[in-house]
Amino acid sequence: MFGDMTTVTALWWAVIFSGLYHGINPGMGWPLAVSAALMERKHSAMPKALAMLAAGHFLAMIGILLPFSLMIFLVEWEMHIRVGAGLLVIAMGIYLLINRRHPKILARIHPARLALWSFLAAMAHGAGLMLVPIFLGICAVDADDTGHLAAQTLMGSNVKTAFVVALVHTAAMTVAGGVIAMVIYLWLGLKFLSKTWFNLDVVWATSLVLVGVFGVSFAYLGH
Repeated sequence: MFGDMTTVTALWWAVIFSGLYHGINPGMGWPLAVSAALMERKHSAMPKALAMLAAGHFLAMIGILLPFSLMIFLVEWEMHIRVGAGLLVIAMGIYLLINRRHPKILARIHPARLALWSFLAAMAHGAGLMLVPIFLGICAVDADDTGHLAAQTLMGSNVKTAFVVALVHTAAMTVAGGVIAMVIYLWLGLKFLSKTWFNLDVVWATSLVLVGVFGVSFAYLGH
């Protein structure tokens, strides 16, 4: 019991830290919030932009997690689903390591449509997939703790968990990105940003591979 509690606590921390990681990554959109505030010359433009980015990111997370929440109630196939999801995340990471080009469609979206941009950016970069092994691990622990539940009850619980995971993750991402955007906007400016731009593409792709390996390992270990 104690081991399960430790595992589920670690997995929830992973949800939070992955959100902070996404928020720090400029590829998830915080520079757009800075640009919006500078162009409109209004402090209020930044929280509005961050809210739009958060909404798009949340929808992307839910769009990825919900199908898996509906599958995981097949308890007898649980390990196979978790291993398959982990391998999918690894494959996405390897693809991004090989293909460094950013999706052209993101550049064609109007700057005012931040929610749509955020949704597509999260999908294109595999941000939602990064959460899948962590989410499935949480569902597996919850299922073990509650015993043999009816499939309908278990499925409903997993759907709720998917929304909570997406919400907690998005909140952490928004806080991290918002803090960076605020510092850039108030004190440093876009000139500093252009001079000190850092590219996290390789780090991002590598982290996807590591999360996938983590998910597969936990599935085989029974956590």
